[in-house]
Amino acid sequence: MLNGIWAGMLLIGIVFAALHGTLDQVGQGLLDGTGEAVTLAISMVGVMGLWCGLMEIARQSGLLQALNKMCRPLIRWLYPHIHKDDPVQELIATNMVANLLGLGNAATPAGLHAMKELERLEEQRRGAKTEREDARPVPKGVASNEMCTLLVLNISSLQLLPVTMIAYRSQYGSVDPTSIVGPAIVATAISTAVAVVFCKIMQRRKKR
Repeated sequence: MLNGIWAGMLLIGIVFAALHGTLDQVGQGLLDGTGEAVTLAISMVGVMGLWCGLMEIARQSGLLQALNKMCRPLIRWLYPHIHKDDPVQELIATNMVANLLGLGNAATPAGLHAMKELERLEEQRRGAKTEREDARPVPKGVASNEMCTLLVLNISSLQLLPVTMIAYRSQYGSVDPTSIVGPAIVATAISTAVAVVFCKIMQRRKKR
């Protein structure tokens, strides 16, 4: 779907430039854009390497585990159908902590692993339900409440320190790259609150 959208946008841009005689500007823009992308990627590697390294230090020192334990009550409230001793809770907590620190790239592996584990739990639940009710098989390919909640919260996550955005602002010459911290906390707090309310409402509607 997204590939089709991007291909369509590129095609429309090229046709529009050809009709208006500005193909040379499009070519120059492509070259400038690719060069800028490489420069930005190199600068981001250092920043993300630093924070991912700090996350690894936090994990080995036990700090990450302590933060995960602090998140457990919230996780049990957001995911009431997951057993308290299930290892997926630690994956969700790690994803949540990384997002709080603005480490989107560091949060992705834990989020993907957690999604796979939630899919496994949903398959077990479907099998148990089918055997218990002796009914027609529950269709596959439908995300569970927990999977939807993880996705929504991962997208809208509260960020106490938007590292990636600070790095972008620094790369593009911002006088005060960290001035984004306050507005980012307010914006992501609102988006997270809305996401939590939305997930809870949809969970109740599905139960009914």
